Amino acid sequence: MFDALTDRLGLAFRRISAKGKLTPADVEAGLREVRLALLEADVHFRVARDFIERVRARAVGEEVLGSLSPGQQVVTIVHEELVRLLGGETRRLTYEPRPPTVVMLVGLQGSGKTTTAMKVALLARRDGHQPLAVAADLHRPAAIEQLEQLGRSQDVPVVRPAERPPAGSDLAAATVAVCRAGIAEAAARGADVVVVDTAGRLQLDQAMLQELDQVRSAIPVHHALLVVDAMTGQEAITVAAAFKERAAVTAVVLTKLDGDARGGAALSMRAATGLPILYCGTGERPQDLEPFHPDRMARRILGMGDVLTLAERAQEQVDRTTQQAVEERMLAGRLTLDDFVAQLRQLRRMGSMESVLGLLPGGRQLVRGGAAELPDDRQLRRMEAIVLSMTPEERRRPEIVDASRRRRIATGSGSTPADVSRLLRGFAQLQGLMRGLGGAGGRRGLAQRFLQGGLPGLPPGALRG
Repeated sequence: MFDALTDRLGLAFRRISAKGKLTPADVEAGLREVRLALLEADVHFRVARDFIERVRARAVGEEVLGSLSPGQQVVTIVHEELVRLLGGETRRLTYEPRPPTVVMLVGLQGSGKTTTAMKVALLARRDGHQPLAVAADLHRPAAIEQLEQLGRSQDVPVVRPAERPPAGSDLAAATVAVCRAGIAEAAARGADVVVVDTAGRLQLDQAMLQELDQVRSAIPVHHALLVVDAMTGQEAITVAAAFKERAAVTAVVLTKLDGDARGGAALSMRAATGLPILYCGTGERPQDLEPFHPDRMARRILGMGDVLTLAERAQEQVDRTTQQAVEERMLAGRLTLDDFVAQLRQLRRMGSMESVLGLLPGGRQLVRGGAAELPDDRQLRRMEAIVLSMTPEERRRPEIVDASRRRRIATGSGSTPADVSRLLRGFAQLQGLMRGLGGAGGRRGLAQRFLQGGLPGLPPGALRG
């Protein structure tokens, strides 16, 4: 995300930092580049103008220009102003002391509203609550079935209309009825969070707003979250402003942020509309919804990485009992291929290798420069298939895999004997590395990095498939 903006800002800051001493003219030249970078990222021109004015007021002063590292001081000021621009503090969904907490999702068609409804339900469950989803989008034919399918896959109950309303019927009344039924079902099940997926339109129109008004007047809505597609740029700002005025939305969820190379919507939303960004969608999986942290997002934009988010992802995916057992085997140099598969699955749950590396300081430059040869999900699955095509004895003692066994494993996994040999060589190198480390402290540090997703467990050459 934000690749284009990060690259342009990085170039501007490298030019500033290359100068041992800055003059007001140097700062002005750097700010012109920052302003162009923001405008090219589709940031609203008023937002970009005000941002530059705030940075200029702080950067052109004796304290900065006369410091020992004026370039770094300017970068620090830009970071602080970016945090302010993005909303300052992290906002979280609050829960009512008397359940259920009702969260209504609104937005246009195509913004990812139905998928986001399930993602919000899963976040509530991660916070220790019992969620229930309501399929209240009666306009889009596949919306009900989509939410039900997501609910079955994630074990989240979904309330839907008993039957689809016939053509020409009052859909607003039917929507209110299913919302009321959802709240009643939540009380019966002991669910304390109700997530309502409402109908969208291709554009903001009076009929949709009237339907939303009827729902809000019929049920207690505690949070009205607007779901907008970050890739629509400034159009997302226009949509958010209209929904805020007409539908009383309280916060924004930005979807498809992982595919937004520019970042205009995220950077402009708070300043242009006054609405805080609550969550951001970073992928298609039900788990790919993150709280929006302005400070962390500013660090990502400036290419500084986001190790806190990476650590949180790892913590969510690690089974503590399994982790301890695997770590002990690693410390003893007795890691098995079964352990290796478990770590591959953990890495895949954390997201793509590129996205994981991108959260590390300097990680984007490694990926973009080709210094890191990263496997994609297809290659990771192939590696897993190779291991699972082995017998339990072969996974425990890979040294017994000879040419005939390699051919059998390759046939069973849809790969080639060369692929099998490459994986086994890489695994042998890892085992040798573990045994060769000088002390338990060194091994423990490597083991923990491996278990937390910091190491794939194979040298780069072994990851090619």
